[in-house]
Amino acid sequence: MQLMRRRYPEAPLVGLGAILFRQDEVLLVKRGKDPGSGIWTLPGGLLEVGETVREGTAREVMEECGLDVEVLDLVETVERILIDRAGQVEYHYVILDFLARWKAGEVVPASDVTDARWVQESALGNYRVSLETQRVISKAREMWNGRHEGSPS
Repeated sequence: MQLMRRRYPEAPLVGLGAILFRQDEVLLVKRGKDPGSGIWTLPGGLLEVGETVREGTAREVMEECGLDVEVLDLVETVERILIDRAGQVEYHYVILDFLARWKAGEVVPASDVTDARWVQESALGNYRVSLETQRVISKAREMWNGRHEGSPS
């Protein structure tokens, strides 16, 4: 199987992200590689040939955090296009962020992340989390609360 070039790709790459909640906390990972090294974001990665987007999202959460999850609804499609100083497309991702539910496992950072943890949503401002990621988390929270009205979170 030929690997897709992430940097200076020939075509946009399909990225996947998962939004998981535990009471008033959200799961975040700290990226260990570019683009975004040192940034806190949602667990996820690239879709592999032959897998569905839900299968890929669940696989990525397992690889990065050691959690078995059920992938639920699509929350948002996010485009990340990074242009280098010469005006060339250095990175181009189309990212599908899904609401997901924890099934089993404990958070253990692995793969290409340097940390993974549950973070109080009210404390997101204390982490290097993009405004776009915060917006997606907020949208996912509304969806999650709508799914669980009248039941404990």
